[in-house]
Amino acid sequence: MRKILLPSLIIIAASLLLIRIFYLQVINDTFKLKSENNAIKIKYDYPERGYIFDRNGKLLVSNQASYDIMVIPRELKNIDTLEFCQLLKITKEDFIKNIKKAKVYSPRLPSVFLPQLNKSEFAAFQEKIRKFEGFYFQKRSLRDYEVDYGANVFGGITEVNESKIAKNPYYKSGDLIGVQGVEQSYEEILRGIKGVKYIQKDKYNREIGSYKEGKYDTIAVQGEDINLTIDAEIQKYGEQLMINKRGGIVAIEPQTGEILALITAPSYDPSILVGRQRSKNYTLLYYDSIAKPLYDRGLLAEYPPGSPFKILTGLVALQEGVIDEQTTFVCHHGFSYARGRFMACHGFGPHQLNNGIYNSCNTYFASAYMKTINKYAKPAYAVDVWSNHVKSFGLGDFMGYDLPTGRRGNIPDSKTYKKIYPNGGWRSTTIVSNSIGQGEVLMTPIQLANMIATVSNEGYYYTPHIIKKIKGGAIDKKFTTKHVTTIDKKYFKPVIQGLHDVYNFGTASSLRVEGIEICGKTGTAENFAKIGGKRVQLKDHSIFVAFAPKDNPKIAIAIMVENGGYGATIAGPIASLMIEKYLRKKITRVDLEKRVLGISLRDQYARLGGMAEANAIESTPKENFVKNMAAAVKVDSTKKIN
Repeated sequence: MRKILLPSLIIIAASLLLIRIFYLQVINDTFKLKSENNAIKIKYDYPERGYIFDRNGKLLVSNQASYDIMVIPRELKNIDTLEFCQLLKITKEDFIKNIKKAKVYSPRLPSVFLPQLNKSEFAAFQEKIRKFEGFYFQKRSLRDYEVDYGANVFGGITEVNESKIAKNPYYKSGDLIGVQGVEQSYEEILRGIKGVKYIQKDKYNREIGSYKEGKYDTIAVQGEDINLTIDAEIQKYGEQLMINKRGGIVAIEPQTGEILALITAPSYDPSILVGRQRSKNYTLLYYDSIAKPLYDRGLLAEYPPGSPFKILTGLVALQEGVIDEQTTFVCHHGFSYARGRFMACHGFGPHQLNNGIYNSCNTYFASAYMKTINKYAKPAYAVDVWSNHVKSFGLGDFMGYDLPTGRRGNIPDSKTYKKIYPNGGWRSTTIVSNSIGQGEVLMTPIQLANMIATVSNEGYYYTPHIIKKIKGGAIDKKFTTKHVTTIDKKYFKPVIQGLHDVYNFGTASSLRVEGIEICGKTGTAENFAKIGGKRVQLKDHSIFVAFAPKDNPKIAIAIMVENGGYGATIAGPIASLMIEKYLRKKITRVDLEKRVLGISLRDQYARLGGMAEANAIESTPKENFVKNMAAAVKVDSTKKIN
């Protein structure tokens, strides 16, 4: 048996090896293609990226012709470097650096030497390209922005990096890829599929035709067009209202979760990040550590929500049965608690749910919150009950929207307070500032917008999203899945009436728009910053949430203006204006519009920047600091909307 086993194994192994060799050499000649790589030139045919439209079919982003100068280092011969550099307007140092980079990638394969030339830049070089052996060009398209707003929505395209190439074999050196915004989220849909052509060369390195009569060639497939949920007109209008201010605005269609506007301020014209100037301009934006124009405040900035959070405090207290519409708390311009601490407010006298909302009474909501926590014997259990109700509005976690950036915000629970107070001893009075949207509560503007949209729907929401339609495809089903809160529908109606009365009798009565029933809530959030290692109180943030009309709402909106003061001062007027603009396509409250457009917080931000500068000079090299500040001034003062 042993005598037969060894010869049998040898015969079987040899047979398998022969079969594999026959398959590779006779049936499948893929490896032959690779072995002949030295005699084959690969050309990529880059498709146009898909166009981007708004919800109404307005073209926002298209394409323009561009040219990449390619190089194969091994084929470089007798280059007149001086003439070459003059034609392309580069330095000799740039030439040497780019050639070295190409050699590192591959001496034999083509790579991008100089990307993204426009027609005029390319014209002079095209006439003389035959003189520069080893160089050739490939045509591709770059983005052409039809509007000068919405940069944070669109994102951009840039050259793919080595780590992405290593992870995804589709990309090669010099390829472009979407970064940030919808360009990143919908990269695979927008990019299309590039075509490949294999060109046969003779022993003199001359092209003699397609390899194998084009057997391995593929045709480029253009990217699919997409429609965003964004309404271009209110996106533009919102950015205009935020000139010389900093903050974020998010507007949502409540019954679908479609994002109507996503605004961050300050912003920039997206076209400055296209072409050969992209790197220079991006560096200026990136190093602006004061205004942070690349920081999407609508998605990333976590703020204490202030008084709009009282809406949830009231709803949870109603659901837990610790208050009803007639429950009364007496206010004396604020709420006293915990060893003489005091929450000041404008309320005075008896307050029930309705006037507690429209007067924004701290005493009412602090008392309702404490009754919620004190309902249970253990505060740890109680705060988890409260936290779970609040989180059912999509708060305290990533929301699952189709944009590549975001923050969780923070809705505290018992784990939070076990970390803060490891020895215990905390109770309802310790954490009562949560009731008015301070304390440990943090929310992003998109979370605030989703919260008020959920209230307008009387207890349900759809995951906010920015894609409306994909040509030839369907949007993700998760955007049409309803999420229901833990609060019974019956409790929303009295709260909504209170929000309506904010405009009728309360803190936003001066912001009414004739003929539109708006429900809203002003907010003013305390604002602290660490400067020079010290905790400094700065001017409060101005906050406002609203929806309209009261019945069958079409728009819900959240506005956060950094250092803007009272909610009714800046954020509230912006809400009224944007709601009217969306519903009527015109503005009748020209007084509000004039006031908001005339407000500039630049001097205040400059003082804040001055404090930061004093601290930065101690720890940052002077040249970097000067560069940062130059970028900040450029972006903050030049953004305009025509």
